[in-house]
Amino acid sequence: MKRAIQTGISTHNRPFEWAIVANGICYTAAAPLHADGTPETGAIGTQARLALSNLAKQLKAAGGSMADVVQAMLYVTDRAFIDPITEEWAIAFPKPYPNRATVIVKEIGVRGVGMVVMATAHVGSGHIGAGGGHAAKAAGKTRTAKAAHKTRAAKAARKTRTAKGSKLGAKRAPKKTAARKSAKRGKRR
Repeated sequence: MKRAIQTGISTHNRPFEWAIVANGICYTAAAPLHADGTPETGAIGTQARLALSNLAKQLKAAGGSMADVVQAMLYVTDRAFIDPITEEWAIAFPKPYPNRATVIVKEIGVRGVGMVVMATAHVGSGHIGAGGGHAAKAAGKTRTAKAAHKTRAAKAARKTRTAKGSKLGAKRAPKKTAARKSAKRGKRR
């Protein structure tokens, strides 16, 4: 089931949410808008700081953090905006950075705005970002231990099959080298 996240940023009574969480995943869009909904139309670096700050607030309201973002789509109205936004991006996100694609568009839905970010973050049980907490981290460790156990069991099963001479354990004949092929041709003549 999905739930809307209250971000405190105006939607101007339009039918959308800035952030939705469904099954532990937060889907967000962040633009350089002030809390009252007025756009920041200044330098693109200023716009980027505000948009990324809004994204961080949305994620916090959803129970996560910037560390939980796994993928982002950056829309810009000018190719020259990419480098200044990337500088702010490196400050706003911890490593490892989320996967990101950048698309250059003619306009953003708000006049004067040069960018918008769409992001996907794992904020449900088991996430281990800054918003996580001990229970989520412990759940993540439990899943990791179970996965490691399954991997060890699968390796042991493969070894057992190999020892019994199954197809997995059968050795392939060595490939014929060019020299061996040539020698064989010489014998035929």
